[in-house]
Amino acid sequence: MPSFQQQFRQAWQKLLPQFLPEHWSVEQHERCLEKLLHAYQEPQRAYHSLQHIMECLVLFEKVQSQIEDALAVQLAIFFHDVVYQPRSASNEQESAMLMRQQLAGALPETQLDKIVKWILATQQHAVASESDLAYLLDIDLAILGSSPARFAEYQQQIRQEYAWVDELIYQEKRHAVLRQFYLAQPLYQTRYFQQHYEQQAKTNLLQALD
Repeated sequence: MPSFQQQFRQAWQKLLPQFLPEHWSVEQHERCLEKLLHAYQEPQRAYHSLQHIMECLVLFEKVQSQIEDALAVQLAIFFHDVVYQPRSASNEQESAMLMRQQLAGALPETQLDKIVKWILATQQHAVASESDLAYLLDIDLAILGSSPARFAEYQQQIRQEYAWVDELIYQEKRHAVLRQFYLAQPLYQTRYFQQHYEQQAKTNLLQALD
Protein backbone atom coordinates (compact mmCIF):
# COMPACT_ATOMS: atom_id res chain seq x y z
CA MET A 1 0.00 0.00 0.00
CA PRO A 2 1.37 3.48 -0.83
CA SER A 3 2.63 5.58 2.06
CA PHE A 4 0.60 8.55 3.29
CA GLN A 5 3.13 10.77 1.51
CA GLN A 6 2.60 8.97 -1.81
CA GLN A 7 -1.19 9.04 -1.40
CA PHE A 8 -1.08 12.76 -0.52
CA ARG A 9 1.07 13.50 -3.57
CA GLN A 10 -1.27 11.60 -5.91
CA ALA A 11 -4.38 13.30 -4.49
CA TRP A 12 -2.84 16.76 -4.90
CA GLN A 13 -1.70 16.10 -8.47
CA LYS A 14 -5.27 15.13 -9.45
CA LEU A 15 -6.39 18.70 -8.70
CA LEU A 16 -4.11 20.38 -11.27
CA PRO A 17 -6.58 20.38 -14.22
CA GLN A 18 -9.14 22.27 -12.10
CA PHE A 19 -6.97 25.36 -11.57
CA LEU A 20 -6.92 28.38 -13.89
CA PRO A 21 -4.13 27.44 -16.35
CA GLU A 22 -3.27 31.03 -17.25
CA HIS A 23 -2.43 31.76 -13.60
CA TRP A 24 -1.24 28.39 -12.30
CA SER A 25 1.59 26.30 -13.74
CA VAL A 26 2.69 22.73 -13.16
CA GLU A 27 5.76 24.16 -11.40
CA GLN A 28 3.60 26.20 -9.02
CA HIS A 29 1.48 23.13 -8.32
CA GLU A 30 4.60 21.13 -7.46
CA ARG A 31 6.04 23.90 -5.26
CA CYS A 32 2.78 24.14 -3.36
CA LEU A 33 2.75 20.36 -2.90
CA GLU A 34 6.25 20.44 -1.42
CA LYS A 35 5.20 23.17 1.04
CA LEU A 36 2.21 21.11 2.11
CA LEU A 37 4.26 17.92 2.50
CA HIS A 38 6.89 19.74 4.54
CA ALA A 39 4.25 21.31 6.79
CA TYR A 40 2.35 18.10 7.53
CA GLN A 41 5.56 16.27 8.46
CA GLU A 42 6.75 18.80 11.05
CA PRO A 43 8.00 17.20 14.30
CA GLN A 44 5.34 18.73 16.59
CA ARG A 45 2.61 16.82 14.77
CA ALA A 46 1.31 13.40 15.78
CA TYR A 47 -2.35 13.60 14.78
CA HIS A 48 -2.50 16.73 12.57
CA SER A 49 -0.39 15.02 9.94
CA LEU A 50 -0.50 13.45 6.48
CA GLN A 51 -2.50 10.57 7.97
CA HIS A 52 -5.31 12.90 9.08
CA ILE A 53 -5.46 14.66 5.71
CA MET A 54 -5.55 11.38 3.81
CA GLU A 55 -8.28 10.00 6.08
CA CYS A 56 -10.29 13.16 5.35
CA LEU A 57 -9.74 12.82 1.58
CA VAL A 58 -10.87 9.18 1.64
CA LEU A 59 -14.07 10.27 3.39
CA PHE A 60 -14.52 13.10 0.88
CA GLU A 61 -14.58 10.53 -1.93
CA LYS A 62 -17.39 8.66 -0.18
CA VAL A 63 -19.63 11.75 -0.10
CA GLN A 64 -18.37 13.55 -3.23
CA SER A 65 -21.68 12.99 -5.04
CA GLN A 66 -23.40 15.07 -2.33
CA ILE A 67 -20.98 18.01 -2.63
CA GLU A 68 -21.50 21.02 -4.91
CA ASP A 69 -18.00 22.58 -4.96
CA ALA A 70 -15.75 19.54 -4.78
CA LEU A 71 -12.55 21.48 -5.48
CA ALA A 72 -13.19 23.96 -2.67
CA VAL A 73 -13.91 21.19 -0.16
CA GLN A 74 -10.76 19.30 -1.17
CA LEU A 75 -8.62 22.44 -0.89
CA ALA A 76 -10.11 23.19 2.52
CA ILE A 77 -9.10 19.68 3.57
CA PHE A 78 -5.57 20.07 2.20
CA PHE A 79 -5.00 23.41 3.92
CA HIS A 80 -7.13 23.37 7.09
CA ASP A 81 -4.27 22.20 9.34
CA VAL A 82 -1.29 23.34 7.25
CA VAL A 83 -0.24 25.61 10.13
CA TYR A 84 -0.33 23.68 13.39
CA GLN A 85 1.40 24.66 16.60
CA PRO A 86 -0.18 23.04 19.68
CA ARG A 87 0.51 26.14 21.80
CA SER A 88 -1.15 28.51 19.32
CA ALA A 89 -4.78 29.70 19.20
CA SER A 90 -4.48 31.06 15.66
CA ASN A 91 -3.72 27.92 13.63
CA GLU A 92 -6.90 28.13 11.54
CA GLN A 93 -6.41 31.84 10.78
CA GLU A 94 -2.81 31.25 9.73
CA SER A 95 -3.76 28.18 7.68
CA ALA A 96 -6.44 30.16 5.84
CA MET A 97 -3.98 33.01 5.21
CA LEU A 98 -1.37 30.59 3.86
CA MET A 99 -3.94 28.99 1.55
CA ARG A 100 -4.84 32.40 0.14
CA GLN A 101 -1.18 33.31 -0.38
CA GLN A 102 -0.35 30.00 -2.04
CA LEU A 103 -3.37 29.91 -4.36
CA ALA A 104 -3.58 33.62 -5.25
CA GLY A 105 -4.66 33.81 -8.88
CA ALA A 106 -5.17 30.07 -9.21
CA LEU A 107 -8.90 30.30 -8.46
CA PRO A 108 -11.57 33.02 -8.61
CA GLU A 109 -11.51 35.32 -5.54
CA THR A 110 -15.02 34.28 -4.55
CA GLN A 111 -13.90 30.66 -4.33
CA LEU A 112 -10.81 31.58 -2.30
CA ASP A 113 -13.00 33.64 0.06
CA LYS A 114 -15.24 30.63 0.58
CA ILE A 115 -12.32 28.31 1.35
CA VAL A 116 -10.95 30.84 3.84
CA LYS A 117 -14.33 30.93 5.60
CA TRP A 118 -14.53 27.15 5.67
CA ILE A 119 -11.02 26.70 7.11
CA LEU A 120 -11.87 29.22 9.85
CA ALA A 121 -15.04 27.24 10.59
CA THR A 122 -13.00 24.15 11.50
CA GLN A 123 -11.95 25.95 14.70
CA GLN A 124 -15.40 26.03 16.34
CA HIS A 125 -17.37 23.39 14.40
CA ALA A 126 -20.58 25.42 14.75
CA VAL A 127 -23.73 24.41 12.87
CA ALA A 128 -23.15 25.20 9.20
CA SER A 129 -25.59 27.05 6.97
CA GLU A 130 -24.03 25.54 3.82
CA SER A 131 -24.28 21.88 2.89
CA ASP A 132 -20.67 21.67 1.64
CA LEU A 133 -19.36 23.15 4.88
CA ALA A 134 -21.45 20.70 6.92
CA TYR A 135 -19.78 17.84 5.04
CA LEU A 136 -16.34 19.37 5.57
CA LEU A 137 -16.89 19.71 9.32
CA ASP A 138 -18.24 16.16 9.58
CA ILE A 139 -15.24 14.84 7.64
CA ASP A 140 -12.91 16.64 10.04
CA LEU A 141 -14.66 15.06 13.07
CA ALA A 142 -15.11 11.59 11.57
CA ILE A 143 -12.10 10.37 13.59
CA LEU A 144 -14.42 10.35 16.64
CA GLY A 145 -16.50 7.67 14.92
CA SER A 146 -13.57 5.56 13.76
CA SER A 147 -12.84 2.00 14.88
CA PRO A 148 -11.98 1.59 18.58
CA ALA A 149 -8.34 0.86 17.63
CA ARG A 150 -8.02 3.99 15.47
CA PHE A 151 -9.78 6.10 18.11
CA ALA A 152 -7.33 4.86 20.75
CA GLU A 153 -4.43 5.74 18.43
CA TYR A 154 -5.97 9.18 17.87
CA GLN A 155 -6.22 9.73 21.61
CA GLN A 156 -2.53 8.85 22.00
CA GLN A 157 -1.59 11.13 19.10
CA ILE A 158 -3.41 14.11 20.64
CA ARG A 159 -1.71 13.46 24.00
CA GLN A 160 1.63 13.37 22.20
CA GLU A 161 0.96 16.78 20.63
CA TYR A 162 0.25 18.14 24.10
CA ALA A 163 3.10 16.32 25.83
CA TRP A 164 4.18 19.60 27.43
CA VAL A 165 0.90 19.90 29.39
CA ASP A 166 0.74 18.53 32.95
CA GLU A 167 -1.16 15.23 33.06
CA LEU A 168 -3.91 16.37 35.45
CA ILE A 169 -4.51 19.59 33.53
CA TYR A 170 -4.50 17.71 30.24
CA GLN A 171 -7.03 15.14 31.47
CA GLU A 172 -9.33 17.88 32.77
CA LYS A 173 -9.21 19.90 29.52
CA ARG A 174 -9.46 16.82 27.29
CA HIS A 175 -12.41 15.50 29.28
CA ALA A 176 -14.22 18.83 28.75
CA VAL A 177 -13.63 18.69 24.99
CA LEU A 178 -14.77 15.09 24.64
CA ARG A 179 -17.80 15.70 26.87
CA GLN A 180 -18.87 18.59 24.64
CA PHE A 181 -18.72 16.30 21.61
CA TYR A 182 -20.57 13.53 23.47
CA LEU A 183 -23.41 15.85 24.50
CA ALA A 184 -23.90 17.26 20.98
CA GLN A 185 -27.24 16.02 19.62
CA PRO A 186 -26.52 15.08 16.94
CA LEU A 187 -22.74 15.21 16.78
CA TYR A 188 -22.68 15.13 12.97
CA GLN A 189 -24.55 17.57 10.75
CA THR A 190 -25.13 15.45 7.63
CA ARG A 191 -27.30 12.40 7.25
CA TYR A 192 -24.44 10.31 5.86
CA PHE A 193 -22.22 10.83 8.90
CA GLN A 194 -25.12 10.49 11.31
CA GLN A 195 -25.96 7.11 9.78
CA HIS A 196 -22.40 5.80 9.48
CA TYR A 197 -20.43 7.40 12.34
CA GLU A 198 -22.73 8.83 15.04
CA GLN A 199 -23.32 5.65 17.05
CA GLN A 200 -19.66 4.59 17.02
CA ALA A 201 -18.55 8.13 17.92
CA LYS A 202 -20.83 8.22 20.96
CA THR A 203 -19.57 4.76 22.02
CA ASN A 204 -15.94 5.84 21.66
CA LEU A 205 -16.55 9.10 23.51
CA LEU A 206 -18.44 7.45 26.36
CA GLN A 207 -15.61 4.95 26.89
CA ALA A 208 -13.05 7.77 26.82
CA LEU A 209 -15.06 9.71 29.43
CA ASP A 210 -15.34 6.76 31.85
